[in-house]
Parts: sequence; structure tokens; C-alpha cells
Amino acid sequence: MFKAMLMTIFAGAMIFGTAGAIEQPVPAAAAAAFKDVSVSHWAYQAINDAVSKGYLKGDGSGKFRPNDPVTRAEFAAILARVSTNENAGGAAAFSDLAGHWSEKEVSEAAGKGFFSPADYTNGFKPGIPLTRMEMAKWMASGLAARDGEYKQAIEDTKDTIVPVTEYYKGGLNKADYPYVSVMLGTGLMSGYPDDSFGGGKTTTRAEVAVIIQRYETTQTKAPSAFKGLNELREVGTTGTNLRTVIPAYQYAEGHELKTILGKDVSLRNNTGKVKIYHYIFMSGLSADQTGSIYGRMFVDEHTPFFEKSYLVFIDSSVLPIKQGFNNRSYTNGLKSDLQGGYRVFSSTSKKFGFETLTTDGGSDFFKVGKETRLWTTSSIERYRGKDDVSVGKTIYSDDGAYAGIFTLETK
Repeated sequence: MFKAMLMTIFAGAMIFGTAGAIEQPVPAAAAAAFKDVSVSHWAYQAINDAVSKGYLKGDGSGKFRPNDPVTRAEFAAILARVSTNENAGGAAAFSDLAGHWSEKEVSEAAGKGFFSPADYTNGFKPGIPLTRMEMAKWMASGLAARDGEYKQAIEDTKDTIVPVTEYYKGGLNKADYPYVSVMLGTGLMSGYPDDSFGGGKTTTRAEVAVIIQRYETTQTKAPSAFKGLNELREVGTTGTNLRTVIPAYQYAEGHELKTILGKDVSLRNNTGKVKIYHYIFMSGLSADQTGSIYGRMFVDEHTPFFEKSYLVFIDSSVLPIKQGFNNRSYTNGLKSDLQGGYRVFSSTSKKFGFETLTTDGGSDFFKVGKETRLWTTSSIERYRGKDDVSVGKTIYSDDGAYAGIFTLETK
């Protein structure tokens, strides 16, 4: 009987068979009995789970082929099987799928909101390996079709900062920001060790087994359950991650923090102007525990953390109006710790491709009458009072300049 069950699982065409139906769950031991997937394989458990639930199959010869790239047809079939979305109905017409083994399931995946024929006007081309960018867009769209809040999350992250190297170095289209953000924010997909997203790369069947296991869980949760996604949404809509990362902290200088963003402010030595675009705060105390999805973008093992301060990274443009403007002109002219800061000394500026203050004094970095966009780093003091309901304190920078008022509200 056990042998008969194995024959049932492995029979059929490569990966999914021709019928397109979801197989009934089978014992895990049977599901993972592939010649090319050992118990020590890094994705063994995920492959086991996906096969036992009928999401993926073997090739009919006793192999799973974990290193083969997944194709459009294959991933569409997987999504059709794992998704609990309602099918909006109406068969999706792809000219090149008539009679193809995946025709029914590709149509079902389209009906569940993962993609549409309009996305593939030149044909679906089912045998083409699926790119990671397509995968991200399909899954994010599927979540949006299921839950309107995910649709809003896509809207909220259209102008966010995406913490991957392609954001500054190129290789990530602005139209793709929301889809990559939903993947990173929910943890459905992550970047490579070099912090790139690799949207043009393909994904192996073993990797897909892991990703689909995550999707199965993610589709049952609201987007608000994911701190990383909340952070990316806040940055996209307000320019800062403060409320997500340090919800008890509020900044006031007559107005809230958001009213400072995007405003031209003169340096107090009248040598130039500064305009702030983003504030990225870190609540943690080490490079391994930054408390922010942006941690890897701004800190490394050499970044100093302070027990009594929160790190903040400031995205701003500097417009010099006097000759001889340099780093000293900039730092001496700052009116507060949140108007600007110092060089981002971590290796991440080079790795991610963003500008920061130079080490040579900045005499050739700044040009009179020309805006220079850069990131700097500063810090704000942590305030804690176990008996305090609201604690406010005036803050001064090192040179005595007024820096505003920070208020900590505790429940």
C-alpha cells in the first residue's frame, strides 16, 4: 500500500502533473522520499510540507529537482493551490496556453488576483523561468486581492525607501517599490547576502517550497501584524519610521516632526540651507539588533551605539550659499541634532550607494548654489521614567544650540 501511494505521488508530468488537481495529503515520509533531497538538505522540511499538501510534486522518476528554476506555469499552479482567495470567475485567456497542462490552474491563479492577461499581452509563455520580481508582484497582488489593507500597503509604499542595494545603485524600477516592500516587510522574500534583491534572478524549486510555506501563513494575517511592513509604509507616507520603531517618542519644536520634513531651514551661520526628506531611527543597541528594517542599510559591526541615545539617520539636501563651504560649515551651522549630523562611517554607504559627508573636509564635495543630497547620522537621548506619565525636557546640541523638546509618553 505504501508503495502504491508513492507511485500515485510521483506519477504524471514534471512537478505538477497534467490534471492540475491538488493531491490529498500523504504521510510526510512518503512526500520527502526523493533521490535528490536528503534529510540534511537545507529545504528538506519545507519540501516535505509542500509535497505532502500537494503544492509541489516530483518529476515522475523519483526526483524533486530542487535546484531547477521554477517556471511561470509552475508557480501559477502553486499559487492556485495554496491560495484561499475567492476566484473572481471568468476564464483568463492566454493565447499560448490552449491545451497546456497548466491552463486551468493559470486561469485560476489569474481569477484569484495574482496577475491578469493584461500583464502578458505577448502571451503567458509558461515555460519561461519566473523572475524574482514577477514572483514578488504576483504574491503582493494576491494578498491585495484578498485583503484591501494590503492594497493600501501597496499604495503607501510607492514612495518609500526600499532597503536593498538596487534602490540607490539602480536595478529597481520605482513601479516595483511597493511589491518588493511587501515582500521584505512581511518576510515572504528577503535580499541576498550582499543586500541586493536580485529582481531579475530566478528562484529554485527548493526556494519556492520555503517561500510558499511562508505565503500560506502570511495570507491569514493582516498587514498590520508585520512591523517591517508598517515601518516601510510609515516612511512612504510620512518620511520617518519614528512611530513604528519608537512609538513612545514624539518630537516637538512648535509642531510635530512631520511638519519639519521638506522645509528649507537656514544654517545658523548663514552659510547655506538644509532641507530634510527622511528620518530613519534605530531603537536597538547593536548592529544585530537595530530595531529597524533599515538596520542593514545604515549600520555595520563598526557602528557605535549608545545606551542613553537613539541613533537617527537623516536624509537631507544641503545648499551652500557662500564660497568655501565645507563639512565644518555644515556641522557648525546646524541648529539641532535633528537638522543634520555627521558622516555615516559604516561601510554601508558604499555598499548601498548613498552619499554621506566626505573624509577630506568637503571642500570639493559641496558647490555653491548646488544642492547636494546626502545622509548623515545623529542621535537623540533616551528618556525613561517608570512613574512618569509624560516627561518633557529641553534639548541642546553640544555647542549649546537649541534643539527642541522631546516628550516621552508612557501608558
